[in-house]
Amino acid sequence: MSDFIERAKFSCALGGALTTIEGIPRAVPIVHAAGGCASALSGTYNLAAGYRGIGYCGGNMIPTTNIAENNVVFGGEDRLAEQIESTLKALDADLYIVVSGCQVEIIGDDTVAVANRYRNRGVIGASTPGFSGNTYRGYDAIMTTLIDNIIEQSDEKEPATVNILGVVPGHDVFFRGNLDELRTLLASIGVKTNTFFGSGESVAAIRKYGSAGLNIVFSTQAGIDSAKAFERRHGIPYIQSEIPIGPGATSAFLRQVADALHLDRARVEDVIARETRTYYSFLERIVDIYADLDFQRWLIVSADSYYAHPLTRFLANDLGWLPFVTNVHDIDDEYDQARYDDLFKDIDSVRKPIVMFERNPSELVESVRRAWSDNHNEKYYNALTPAYVVGSVIERGLAETLNAGFLSVAFPVSNRVILNKRIAGFNGALTLVEDLITNLVSAR
Repeated sequence: MSDFIERAKFSCALGGALTTIEGIPRAVPIVHAAGGCASALSGTYNLAAGYRGIGYCGGNMIPTTNIAENNVVFGGEDRLAEQIESTLKALDADLYIVVSGCQVEIIGDDTVAVANRYRNRGVIGASTPGFSGNTYRGYDAIMTTLIDNIIEQSDEKEPATVNILGVVPGHDVFFRGNLDELRTLLASIGVKTNTFFGSGESVAAIRKYGSAGLNIVFSTQAGIDSAKAFERRHGIPYIQSEIPIGPGATSAFLRQVADALHLDRARVEDVIARETRTYYSFLERIVDIYADLDFQRWLIVSADSYYAHPLTRFLANDLGWLPFVTNVHDIDDEYDQARYDDLFKDIDSVRKPIVMFERNPSELVESVRRAWSDNHNEKYYNALTPAYVVGSVIERGLAETLNAGFLSVAFPVSNRVILNKRIAGFNGALTLVEDLITNLVSAR
């Protein structure tokens, strides 16, 4: 592995903090950092997350201290206090969250302490220097700040209410649609869902999330710290799952929640049976063209850990494609890599995917080439074709190299517009199949 990231598929922690704040209705970030940090990082997620937009107060509208050389030499806390005062006068919001960049953390400015002076005016602060980690670190920093400072403690719990964690706004380019789909699914088995970033959310609603009976974390890399903070401060236990895509994963997810909340299993099975029938009643419409035109494909998936296994599982187990390579680009620790690799034991295909952990696109191209034996003038040579690449827009070059089909679903996505599209659940899987097959028939 090289010692630099060729084309990053995530931002620094400050970027993760900003995209998380922008997912909260009527929340305003106040950035204590050098000029350009806020705009550049916010723009990354606004443009490369399916043209998500700047939200209530993102992009060039973000209040920032724009610290200069004198602030670095003499400290920038007074400048931050001045910016908070100006923001409170100029911008109307339900919540103001002060976040910090690398420079001010290096010189020792106490961003959180300055923010705490304005607690009675709706201001809180989080330490989010870019060097502390990637997007996921910034997400957890904001979420734990909300959990510790905004969410009210409640002794009375609602056993059939859950909080969703680990879905990072923008980094999951389908976050709004996926969260709404999860809410609908869970409501069908009698569970109320708090999404933080889904439709109809508000800061006032988020304040009451301490009464939930369970937290569900949909990631191995983001949300665990937040779940532990919930458990520590509010006494809410958590379970880990994956974003469910398709009938197999969604059925397993609903049963997992039912077991954790001790729900009526008969009701859950009725819902699963009904939704499965509906799913296949739509899917069967493409059976003829799928078989006649032989739409089975060799599958290459390149995504973060949030999507890599769920996508491979659905496309292999439910759609019947042949998994060749799954690349996971956000796990560097060897122990975590081994744990994630174990997830692929549930792939039903006779051929199991080769699981790689390459960060850089050029290295992935070479790894895919090495994984398939070259043609040495054999009379009967099986080429890696027809193939399909599912990943980020960066993998478009790999698809072109292989003359393969291509669909971008994982961040960054800058070649398609995402509004309320979803790929989670039964309905989301149908949408995903529509997009995949549409790309195959679009030239006919």
